Amino acid sequence: MDGVPDGVPRVPEQRRPDSTPTPSEPSTTPGAERPAETAALRFSVLGPVRAWRGDEPVTTGSPQQRALLAALLLREGRTATAAELIAALWGEEPPSQALAAVRTYASRLRKVLDPGGEARRSGGTTTTAVLVSESGGYAVRDLAEEALDLTVAQDLATEAEKARSAGNLCHARETLRRALALWDGETLAGVPGPYAETQRVRLEEWRLQLVESRLDMDLEQGCHAEAVSELTALTAAHPLRERLRELLMLALYRSGRQAEALAVYADTRRLLADELGVDPRPGLSELQQRILQADPGLAEPSSPAPELAAVPVRPAQLPATVPDFTGRSGFVRELGDILASAEGRVMAVSALAGIGGVGKTTLAVHVAHQARAAFPDGQLYVDLQGAGARAAEPETVLGSFLRALGTADSAIPDSLAERAALYRSVLAGRRVLVLLDNARDAAQVRPLLPGTDGCAALVTSRVRMLDLAGAHLIDLDVMSPDEALALFTKIVGEERVASERKAALDVVAACGFLPLAIRIAASRLAARRTWTVSVLAAKLADERRRLDELQAGDLAVKATFELGYGQLEPAQARAFRLLGLADGPDISLAAAAAVLDLPVEDTEDLLESLVDTSLLESAAPGRYRFHDLVRLYARACAERDELPPSERGSALSRLLDFYLASAAGVYAIERPGDRLVDHLEPTSYPGLRFDNRHAAQDWLYAEAICLLACVRQAAGRPETLPRAIDMLWAAHDLSESGANSKEYEATAQALVGAARSHGLGRAEARALMTLVNVHHVSGRFERAEEEAERAIRLAQESDDLLPVCWARNARGIIALYQNRHADGEEHLSRAIEHFRALGDRPGVAAALCNLSRIHLATGRTQGAVALAQEGIDIYDAMGNSLRGANARYALGLALTQSGELHSAAERLQEALEVFRDSRQRLWEGMSLFRLAEVDLAARRAARAAANAEMALTVLRGIGGEWRRGNVLTVLGRALSGIGQTGRAQVCWQEAAGIYEELGSPEAAEVRALLSPVQAA
Repeated sequence: MDGVPDGVPRVPEQRRPDSTPTPSEPSTTPGAERPAETAALRFSVLGPVRAWRGDEPVTTGSPQQRALLAALLLREGRTATAAELIAALWGEEPPSQALAAVRTYASRLRKVLDPGGEARRSGGTTTTAVLVSESGGYAVRDLAEEALDLTVAQDLATEAEKARSAGNLCHARETLRRALALWDGETLAGVPGPYAETQRVRLEEWRLQLVESRLDMDLEQGCHAEAVSELTALTAAHPLRERLRELLMLALYRSGRQAEALAVYADTRRLLADELGVDPRPGLSELQQRILQADPGLAEPSSPAPELAAVPVRPAQLPATVPDFTGRSGFVRELGDILASAEGRVMAVSALAGIGGVGKTTLAVHVAHQARAAFPDGQLYVDLQGAGARAAEPETVLGSFLRALGTADSAIPDSLAERAALYRSVLAGRRVLVLLDNARDAAQVRPLLPGTDGCAALVTSRVRMLDLAGAHLIDLDVMSPDEALALFTKIVGEERVASERKAALDVVAACGFLPLAIRIAASRLAARRTWTVSVLAAKLADERRRLDELQAGDLAVKATFELGYGQLEPAQARAFRLLGLADGPDISLAAAAAVLDLPVEDTEDLLESLVDTSLLESAAPGRYRFHDLVRLYARACAERDELPPSERGSALSRLLDFYLASAAGVYAIERPGDRLVDHLEPTSYPGLRFDNRHAAQDWLYAEAICLLACVRQAAGRPETLPRAIDMLWAAHDLSESGANSKEYEATAQALVGAARSHGLGRAEARALMTLVNVHHVSGRFERAEEEAERAIRLAQESDDLLPVCWARNARGIIALYQNRHADGEEHLSRAIEHFRALGDRPGVAAALCNLSRIHLATGRTQGAVALAQEGIDIYDAMGNSLRGANARYALGLALTQSGELHSAAERLQEALEVFRDSRQRLWEGMSLFRLAEVDLAARRAARAAANAEMALTVLRGIGGEWRRGNVLTVLGRALSGIGQTGRAQVCWQEAAGIYEELGSPEAAEVRALLSPVQAA
């Protein structure tokens, strides 16, 4: 009925005829000249019919005059006769003066479209720059390429179709979004006449097909959760459009909402039977069956695995390749292609760099064996011993190469320059591959490179050879988890690994996916038939012993790293040791400067030099990281070599100060006037300064994982624990972000335990406040109440008033959620007193807004409005937009209950925009939920469903099950309002299950919605 063909749909019916002049061609009408002022004309029909000259709007006249302009624009340069225009404007019953009216409208349009020129006559034709009079009719000609929005939309749709056909879904999706963004409301809005109505239907159908195509690509790209909200609104607006229902079913299924997906089918089948007396089309029925069968084909599409290139291998002077070579297919293919291109080039050189043990030599030897057929005149190999204390001298290596190539000892000259010249002469006309393994630097390599057509060189080194001219540089990283497990399995045996796959994954992860470490661990296990994989995994789980466990025979990971460390300059070695002390996946340049107590410029020079030695990795511009085993080795070096030993603690203390001072700066810029920053532990090392709120937020969320790792690390020492707790409190936005909530909670739990074990009551009270916020955000109100009560007691004992204020505030809002309104009012009133005693005006405003909600719950609506407005006034006076959004949220709730729905929606929308801009996912989702409630009260069920769907998406993984139950209840009401009763029942059933599990009183209300009477 309404299926969309493969690819991007094209606009139906009207096409540009071949005879139409292209925009770049001059009009063929005699005497037609294009004045300068017409070049800037633009028109829109995908919405109201409008015109602009440059950025200035042009008046298009009465509705009938706009109808004439639209009819001419949609003919794309073809002439419309007067009779056709009369029929377009009035249909079969035109007025008696219709022809005169058409001429009047055309004359008025000429004046506004070409104000600087007069009609010109030549032969039988009269023309202006834009509106052409010809043979008793009219046409619009000589417009610029993108003068009409419909033309632009058609071109973008064609571009999207080509991109999709080429497999570039990202570009196709973005191009379709640009095309759809050209619509500005209803097509030809307010334009009368039968022609306009026909075109309106045609173009709306095309728009819907484009939307369906774009949503189809969204699902192909894995954006199913995000698509549910939009599809819910679209199916409400177009209930009989089966393609939209099909996409909604697929999106729900891929979002883990199988019951709702099946409910969509049931609703659709009932609706089609009631409205049209037909069954769903076969595609929809087939999808239902596939969902019932959990067809794996409905899962997200995955990219096909790359095929391995088959390269013949021949033995040569090269070292033997390992029989269990595994993975690296992309590098094998890349290097093989470069070596295959050596014929016809002066020389092909590839330089592989990476940390010791990453498999540079193994890969190079393997690739060289595969490429032997392309080098029939021989393959040369040398270990240049660049990582050792005495690297091989180039003249010695050249002597060895010359002898291997058949040169007599007596013919080999003494000097390096003469040997290099003879070496190149001997290679002339030959096709030889040279493998230079373990090079020290580019200076050692240059004399050993062949310089003739058909030869090639492979170089491996721990140093990145940026100064080796013409070389193809490759940075070799560790193996992927699958490659690492495959290598481990090849050495140990399939039978032993198959029964303990999880333990095997733990082993290769403990090895940091480093090939040398995996080979050592696997060899140890293979030699010990009584060990299980789990025994080995347990041995490697102890980080303090891991490097000692990773040695077998003459192979040892620690010895490999020692070679690189021994070549560092003193400043490099110090940086290597101290940076290894910091926990976290990586470290920023500014944080590293704090650890080293050096200027940022000097720090960057040191870190980049470590990157060049492959002991440190550049994770991204301005960020650095260690391989896991290299970090363990760096820490061992710090314990062994760092003098005085106290410098280790000082380095970590500077890092903690840097993070605390920076987090306090973020808090202060987001919450002007808030007194928390005045009550934090003092720091001796400065933090970053931020120019604006967005830069501060970017830093906080970019550093979240490293910041939390630093907090956990500092929890182990009583002297740093109070600063760590204050840093977590200052960074409490992370608890509401969704992305970092679990890590934040685990860190807060660890800090509470540490403070309690050390007997630090003041620190424990503050740590408990971070935990109270976590439990509150997650909907665990009883636990939040318990922790807040303990925080008050400990804070009062240590005379620390700030935690008392915020704990009272938290207990007030928790009491609201638990319907203990009198308790809540008491707590909030006392919180206001405490905040005022501290001179904390934003704290006063926060408590006032929460007290507003207590008033609202107890029927004092006007008081609720007044309290929320008082909070807004305080925040606005201090320029505190984030907290001001919380106040507007509270006012929106009060206005909703007082029936002022328009004002309520405005306040909630204002709050939503701030929360979204500030990345406050919890409050963004809750604002959408409250907007859905307003929409329901205003009988806008379709909009309520869309907002509730978006709330569910935003609150995924944050906010707790109680809040999810609230959103599902409202979503069910909205779906019921648009006739999707099947989905509504599924939502209410899920909400009822949540409430019953939590023991919440809302369960009875939802069960009533599910009763047969309500369902009917």
